[in-house]
Amino acid sequence: MDDFVEIRLWGEQRLSFLRRFLPYALGLPAHDTLNDVVKALDADLFKACFTAWVESLREAEPDLIAIDGKTSRRCHARSAGRAALHTVSAWAARQRLMLGREAVADKSNEVTAIPCLLERLELTGALVTIDAIGTQTAIAETIGPGRRLPAGAQGQPSHHPRRRRALPSPRPSRMRHHRRSATPTGISS
Repeated sequence: MDDFVEIRLWGEQRLSFLRRFLPYALGLPAHDTLNDVVKALDADLFKACFTAWVESLREAEPDLIAIDGKTSRRCHARSAGRAALHTVSAWAARQRLMLGREAVADKSNEVTAIPCLLERLELTGALVTIDAIGTQTAIAETIGPGRRLPAGAQGQPSHHPRRRRALPSPRPSRMRHHRRSATPTGISS
């Protein structure tokens, strides 16, 4: 969802679900009302409350946390001089839950945002995956010794023994009887 109009449309499509929590006797609030409410929130207070709520949902320490950077789509306005929003997020793979997100400062890169994100997370007992940018000494020290999962060669998780133990085994193929021909298609031998 990119804006409050889409949030309101989502709510209209799932009104019966939302009524399990509140009656919505007068219907959903207008998109302008949603916008005003969110703008009125204290960002730091909301961040603290949201982090505390997410922490309360955790049953146990996350076993595998992925740190990755993303660029939000359609959020830039070149004519207004606004650059795209770049963020770094922490994803708990077992819980399928985003643990945190940190915006990357303008004219910077992920190296400055990753330590800020990691400081807010409790990583005790967790194994952290991160791409090559995570090899920076300061980032590695923040994560801690023995809890970093080495980056795979071209995305191949099975190349490192520690990765094989940490990641789930791939599902057996349902198409075992289909084998690739040794001779490329269209070339006769």
